[in-house]
Amino acid sequence: MHSTLTTDIEQFPIHVPQGDLDDLRTRLALTRWPGIETVTDTSQGPTTGAIRALTGYWAETYNWRRAEALLNSMGSSHTTIDGLDIHFLHVRSPEADALPLLMTHGWPSSVLDFAKTVGPLTDPAAHRSDPRQAFHLVIPSLPGFGFSAQPDTTGWGFPRIADAWITLMDRLGYDRWGAHGGDLGTAVTNTIAAKGIPQLAGIHLSMGMFGPDPDEIADATPEEQAMLASAGHFWDKLSGYAKEQGTRPQTIGYSLADSPVGLAAWIYAMFQDTCATPGDAPASFTYDELLDAIMMYWLPNAGVSSARIYWDMLNGGAPAPVTAASPIAVPTGFIQLAGEHVRKTRRWIERRYTDLVHFAEGPGGHFAALENPEALIDSIRATFATLR
Repeated sequence: MHSTLTTDIEQFPIHVPQGDLDDLRTRLALTRWPGIETVTDTSQGPTTGAIRALTGYWAETYNWRRAEALLNSMGSSHTTIDGLDIHFLHVRSPEADALPLLMTHGWPSSVLDFAKTVGPLTDPAAHRSDPRQAFHLVIPSLPGFGFSAQPDTTGWGFPRIADAWITLMDRLGYDRWGAHGGDLGTAVTNTIAAKGIPQLAGIHLSMGMFGPDPDEIADATPEEQAMLASAGHFWDKLSGYAKEQGTRPQTIGYSLADSPVGLAAWIYAMFQDTCATPGDAPASFTYDELLDAIMMYWLPNAGVSSARIYWDMLNGGAPAPVTAASPIAVPTGFIQLAGEHVRKTRRWIERRYTDLVHFAEGPGGHFAALENPEALIDSIRATFATLR
């Protein structure tokens, strides 16, 4: 689906061959199902009933062409950076003095996660908001994710991605811009911020990617102790995907490439376990939202290539550490939703982001752009209100 590599910015309309969609439906119809779980909850993973319901909708009702048209309506483009074809969405605001904003997704997300934020952020006047709060949006797919090319060598960790994103913003002609990230996008954004480049006006995050130090743990308040317990539960019980992808991505990759139901369950588990309604993903997301995410991995066969980012992270490609001894000094905004497992208190955040210009909380889970886009939009606007 990629044209000849070029350092130019080119439009990249996506049109998946109908044969690929027909093949998907055939594979869904031929699924060999595992035995039913022996518990009544999700402690063994997504239930058979949940995955059968999701994939039944996938086979009979879901319309990829809707998602495809949405991608193409948001300036689907590509360019080659550091030898790799990078897909990105580029939506310019009608406001000439809008601030460019780089938005980076994580796993198992995609550029489509941000779709609900695009209109209000780029054209606030059309959404009954102040036009002076407008942004030009640049939303790239991480290497090996979505319709970005898949690296054929190791080394595409967060430092290299951060450099690629800086090149992308420069290539688009933006000499001053902000950056937002959540999940793995936090790691990219932190790494950019740690470089101290003059182009960066500020950053906004929806996840704190750091651990409290021993003194903070020993001095934890009851609220912080609850946060530590929640994070411990996540790492002990819900993070098997990270261990597998970080150590043996190729092993799981065969299943992710060959079985749509296998891929769906692998991705659905993360949505199920980290949303505001744990164990009940459809209470937080529509089937279309879940399947849009899954299709961004299935169609380009990106299951294993996206998994390898965890391997690269553990093999020399870790993000720049953010500690009290090595803090980020650029202006920073932060939103934390109540259902996020890995939460941080403001005082922990302020020790690592020494120019915290905005801090917000609200309902929702790990996937802020999908679960509470209004709160995310408000937080981004508040962060950059004085940084333009």
